[in-house]
Amino acid sequence: MERNLSDIVCYRSRRPSIDEGQASNEEDSSHGPARTHSLDCTKLAELYDSPNARSDHGSSLHLGYSCIDRAAIIADAWNHLRRSIVYFRGQPVGTIAALDHSSNDALNHDQVFVRDFVPSALTFLMNNEPDIVKNFLLKTVNLQAVNFMPASFKVLHNPVGSRDTLVADFGEAAIGRVAPIDSGFWWIILLRAYTKATGDFSLSHTRECQQGMKLILSLCLAEGFDTFPTLLCTDGCCMIDRRMGVYGYPIEIQALFFMALRCALQLLRDEGDGKEFIMMIEKRLSALTYHMHSYFWLDFQQLNNIYRYKPEEYSHTAVNKFNVIPESIPDWVFDFMPMRGGYFIGNVSPARMDFRWFALGNCIAILFSLATKSQSIAMMDLVEEKWQYLVGEMPLKVAYPAMESHEWRIVTGCDPKNTRWSYHNGGSWPECKEELAERRLSKDCWPEYYDGKDGSYIGKQSRKQQTWSVAGYLVAKMLLEDPSLLGILALEEDKRIKPTSLTRANTLPAGFTV
Repeated sequence: MERNLSDIVCYRSRRPSIDEGQASNEEDSSHGPARTHSLDCTKLAELYDSPNARSDHGSSLHLGYSCIDRAAIIADAWNHLRRSIVYFRGQPVGTIAALDHSSNDALNHDQVFVRDFVPSALTFLMNNEPDIVKNFLLKTVNLQAVNFMPASFKVLHNPVGSRDTLVADFGEAAIGRVAPIDSGFWWIILLRAYTKATGDFSLSHTRECQQGMKLILSLCLAEGFDTFPTLLCTDGCCMIDRRMGVYGYPIEIQALFFMALRCALQLLRDEGDGKEFIMMIEKRLSALTYHMHSYFWLDFQQLNNIYRYKPEEYSHTAVNKFNVIPESIPDWVFDFMPMRGGYFIGNVSPARMDFRWFALGNCIAILFSLATKSQSIAMMDLVEEKWQYLVGEMPLKVAYPAMESHEWRIVTGCDPKNTRWSYHNGGSWPECKEELAERRLSKDCWPEYYDGKDGSYIGKQSRKQQTWSVAGYLVAKMLLEDPSLLGILALEEDKRIKPTSLTRANTLPAGFTV
């Protein structure tokens, strides 16, 4: 007789602790627990291909999907996550990006990336294992260079004297040699998640962490850094490391910026220069909220308004504030926009609106209450209405639509990894819809991303055994089992934030007059 998964697998109580993993790996301090027996991906594929794993409707899971098979997938995921742990002088400090050993060229997937570690960190926090997250936060803040958090770091083991050293990368080893702008934001967000999960403010109140937050904020809140409430982000400094035309004010960075500011507001101590930073954050949050709601939000009514814009308007009464030419609206937008639904578009700047739909920016906007309740519902309505375009066979499209032909060549620099419907150009990433992802992820050996218009194909250059794919799946499983765990990360709407419109005068640097 088939039973619920929770009746058979209580995976919180059965998993080994980090201390057990550490004890089993005294000899290899750089790559976490030593060789544990992993499940063979081909065996998992056979489980899926067996008649018991199929329903009468073909590839979809049937209601009584074998609990033993599902337990094997969960065990495989946890086994991968344990093996990906990186140790520094006997302490767990993060997880490497991928365990893919299919080629001799490991690229930089053997490093601990700040952004990549976030889903792993959430997994450990939700599983009541905060030590690795605490160690990660302390190690990265100690590696901080002036205002920047590193993109990644690597543990080098010196057999002479058995001393480990940490080597940080600030973009020197990245594609295009670009310094990331998002690492600092993710660090603040993760510090708040750790504090929320443990109820322990002692870490965030340390001198190192307070100073770390202030250094990050001093860069993005500096007077004159930009004249908009949004954050200026050059192409390549976003959450991607390849040209995709997201320079300027991309939604993903603005949503992440918003979240980091709100987290810092909860963590900064109200003393000394901390008071000044709190005042700056509160002012910026109000302006940023107004700006995003007024100029980035698009629904059927707003699209119709833009369609009827008059160009070259002057004075403060101008409706078309960014001088957008209606003829610049791409044709696909009119077919894509349903009567019921909406989303935050990709970018807004003078004479330019990027109408593309970006998954991460919109999801962050919902999770961290940048979007209002009605906007959040509208975004979910859009996904439901355009399911075949945005979700397909492997959720979720990172962006829609993909750039093709001449546009792809110009914007991406003919990047072969970002061909249409691949990687960050409309590729599909295992980010949501747990059952749909579960059907394929372990069978395909946890790939980095999927290709194709409906996400049917494993990415041409996708690494397998990708840790964020594993961690994302485990986070989804635990959230479904206990939705209250979402409170570790999510933020409720802050009633104190009153969106206000800033005039040109009070966005200018101090002392500047017109």
